[in-house]
Amino acid sequence: MQSSATVLVYSDDANTREQVRLAAGRRPAADVPPVEFIECATLPAVLKALDGGGIDVCVLDGEAAPAGGMGVCRQIKDEVFRCPPVLVLIGRPQDSWLATWSRADAAVTLPVEPVEFAQSLAALLRRGAGAGAAGAVGTVRA
Repeated sequence: MQSSATVLVYSDDANTREQVRLAAGRRPAADVPPVEFIECATLPAVLKALDGGGIDVCVLDGEAAPAGGMGVCRQIKDEVFRCPPVLVLIGRPQDSWLATWSRADAAVTLPVEPVEFAQSLAALLRRGAGAGAAGAVGTVRA
């Protein structure tokens, strides 16, 4: 098991970024490494962090403005070589079709429910560890 995993969290709302950090905790599951967070409030910051490499999972706020997380997800899936798995935060369960359109690997609804979020994040971390940075879950949950 790697020593730690890096999770990029994108939201223009500091409270949403905090919800993600608190829901994940230091280690979202016993069988995944402890997580370290890189917080981004803008699309250019996300792209710069991804360009630097070393990101294991991205958590993108679908309700962020002006660049929503679902559009950002689709963009990075198209533009980033070996894009890490992406978990999108959606405003309501009915938005799961948009998460599918964005090619997100998983989706959970806002506000962040800690147990569901930690399970989804841990699943992506497990897949990423088994398949390299390009690993994907292949299902979208709402």
